Amino acid sequence: MEIRRVDCRRCGAVKRERLEDLLENALHTKRYARHVGRQCRTQSIADVARSERLDWHTVKRLEMQYMQEQLERAGKPRPAVIGIDEISVRKGHEYRIVVSDLERRRPIWFGGDDRSEASMDQFYEFLGEKQANRIRLAVMDMWKAFRKSTQTKAPSAAILFDKFHVLRHLSEALDRVRKEEYARLTGKQRAFIKGQKYALLSHPQNLRGDARKNLKLLLAANKRLNTAYVLKESFAQLWDYNSEAWARKFFENWRAQLKWQRLKPYEKFAELIERHWDGIAAYCQPENKVALGFVEGLNNKIRVLQRRAYGIRDEDYLKLKILTCTLPAL
Repeated sequence: MEIRRVDCRRCGAVKRERLEDLLENALHTKRYARHVGRQCRTQSIADVARSERLDWHTVKRLEMQYMQEQLERAGKPRPAVIGIDEISVRKGHEYRIVVSDLERRRPIWFGGDDRSEASMDQFYEFLGEKQANRIRLAVMDMWKAFRKSTQTKAPSAAILFDKFHVLRHLSEALDRVRKEEYARLTGKQRAFIKGQKYALLSHPQNLRGDARKNLKLLLAANKRLNTAYVLKESFAQLWDYNSEAWARKFFENWRAQLKWQRLKPYEKFAELIERHWDGIAAYCQPENKVALGFVEGLNNKIRVLQRRAYGIRDEDYLKLKILTCTLPAL
């Protein structure tokens, strides 16, 4: 291939013509970089390096260039409905915040130093005041810092608490009841409870064989756990209502069933719902009926990415992997 060399009239130096198909300062074509990047979407860096006979660092660099190109093609985010969550990046409660566009079903921001209000503010600074004011709905857990930042930086946004985080609190309450019963009972009655945590906390449709049979035996043997289990399964109906008045009536009836049941963890859960009612009742509005499962599904996908990138401490690499995990391949 003939490459022309020219005298630059501006600086007087001799320069070589730029070839658009070659990457900057690299010995690879863009097409080959995309080939490597596509393989890295489903394989580890080490596996791709082995199959392509490349150095590990070369594969990582090509994959990062591939992911940067994906982000450039996706364009600057302009979300109207966002989902906010945090992920653990290291042991010792070190967190980063992930924000997703729930309408386009893609993560759009990864950052912050922790899960504080100041870290959440960084997202709105990245987005800009004009775009922040376009947000009409923010889905999040009941973490106070996220709520305060959103109310300050995106005043037009309604707050909606994620159904799966709310139900997680209820599952934790059920598990506390299970532990209380295990500590209270002895002998054969205790044996029904031992090893049944998974069966109690799982959705009944996900249980098969012995797990389903053992759960039936447990609920028949322990009245208090049976009551707690039925209350836990029925609470999910709260998100089926299109009227806040009917949703409130359902919650009041559900709460009334706690009377005389000696379910202290459930009473604390009901108080939690009462304090955060506005963020739960917001789902009754037709315009707020968004896919709440995307944030939870994204968390599972991130955990897979973290396992695949085990040992890589480059946070910029993790950031690119998360932001491009739902984008189409080039």
